[in-house]
Amino acid sequence: MNALDTQAQQALHRLLAQFGLSLEPGDTPCSNWIDGDLVAGRGDTIALTNPATGGDLVSYRDAGADLLDRAVEAASRAQVEWMALTASERGRRMNAAVRRLEGHEEDLAQLESVIAGKPIRDCRGEVGKVREMFEYYAGWCDKQHGEVIPVPTSHLNYVRHVPFGVVGQITPWNAPMFTCAWQLAPAIAAGNGVVLKPSELTPFSSVAIARLLECGGLPKGLINIVNGLGPTTGAALTGHDGISKLVFVGSPDSGRLIAEAGARRLVPSVLELGGKSANIVFDDARLDDAVAGAQAAIFAAAGQSCVAGSRLLVQRDIFDAVVERVGRAASRIAVGLPVDEATRMGPLQNARQYERVTAMIERARAAGARIVTGGQRPEGLPQGADGYYLAPTVIADVDASMEIACEEVFGPVLVAMPFDDEADAVRLANGTRFGLAGAVWTQDPARAHRVAGQLRAGTVWINSYKAINVMSPFGGFRDSGFGRSSGLDGLREYTVPQSVWVETGVTASVAMGYASGEA
Repeated sequence: MNALDTQAQQALHRLLAQFGLSLEPGDTPCSNWIDGDLVAGRGDTIALTNPATGGDLVSYRDAGADLLDRAVEAASRAQVEWMALTASERGRRMNAAVRRLEGHEEDLAQLESVIAGKPIRDCRGEVGKVREMFEYYAGWCDKQHGEVIPVPTSHLNYVRHVPFGVVGQITPWNAPMFTCAWQLAPAIAAGNGVVLKPSELTPFSSVAIARLLECGGLPKGLINIVNGLGPTTGAALTGHDGISKLVFVGSPDSGRLIAEAGARRLVPSVLELGGKSANIVFDDARLDDAVAGAQAAIFAAAGQSCVAGSRLLVQRDIFDAVVERVGRAASRIAVGLPVDEATRMGPLQNARQYERVTAMIERARAAGARIVTGGQRPEGLPQGADGYYLAPTVIADVDASMEIACEEVFGPVLVAMPFDDEADAVRLANGTRFGLAGAVWTQDPARAHRVAGQLRAGTVWINSYKAINVMSPFGGFRDSGFGRSSGLDGLREYTVPQSVWVETGVTASVAMGYASGEA
């Protein structure tokens, strides 16, 4: 074990102890939050690896089906208690709950950084997003108005938005804390109880958040976190009769399995899946902004982002100049340890993803693509930083049919391709099976709106990238999934419209000609 591994294990033990998940060094952490208690798993041991070093970090045990049953039972009971409160009181409690995070922000950020391998500066920003999401949806608790329908009878017909009951949520390893709050907040604001399973690779930050929220005033059992493997704990969640809706953030392949599991029980789902988003740069764009935006679009979070702008489409007459500038800037990005304040890009999160990304780069190289920069481990890493590092990579001379150009990489890999005119840009941008996001860089407002309107993407930026806020709906087309997260649309995903008919006439029209039965 090298010095970096020792430091990471000591830091993790301190953080787990801070949140009550582990008391002594070497203890198996309590990786579940069920019915107001920290609970250790009962299944097989799951070993976590330090993304920065590739060394051992910590182990915990799979929750399994029995603990999942307890979590669903707790959520069902607490949901009834939650809905017995007034809507205004639920909003007040959500605001009070998220204030419980105050004083724990730095520890939450460090916990996320150690486990996920993300730069500490990024993790601090995500802690702030957690509070933002809860405050936003707390405000919606008493504003979920129904409507009155002017039906052509003597009835008063009104529509209410009622909760599903207990919802099951599965979140990914690339942004566990962010996606935890992203789904918890609208679910409970809509009146549901929740059972959430994080990725088995990043289990602890969601447990810490849930515990703090409940200590801040949410009903015991309203939020439950279960950790384990997909085929065991995940399958128990998606197949449980007590779960009325499934919400998943992750890969298209896993999304299909979850949607199929729900469909077998006739349970609806929301799927926020992958992307192959196009960043379109026209020849009249402000190139300083476009070059900076291209880097932010793909190299933030080491490219492990569903909305990563992994395709850079540049008008042909400026293509060489833009690619040269992006490549030069990418080569200067500070890649280093997640705990280092100067680090702008850390490692990939796990060995499997590292192997997948590097294999895709090699296949692209073999197919004739040109590596402008990167494509290998970065130089100058600290001693012992033997983890899953890949230098920011820019690839050119790519055909649109190549794997690297049409399949999601989920790593710091930017593919650059030229286009001739608007029609060609739109054709290339829409030429994948994904449709999550995209961007247009131009100083022509008419062109910007015209092109944006033709992109088959759930989110489109103009002269910007990755401007995401809880107030605005987020989701995709095609293999990027269906349904929406965030905004009012995200809240509505957690409710069902209920139509109520009240007879107001002197003579009940419901009789419809039948006799009253009087003697």
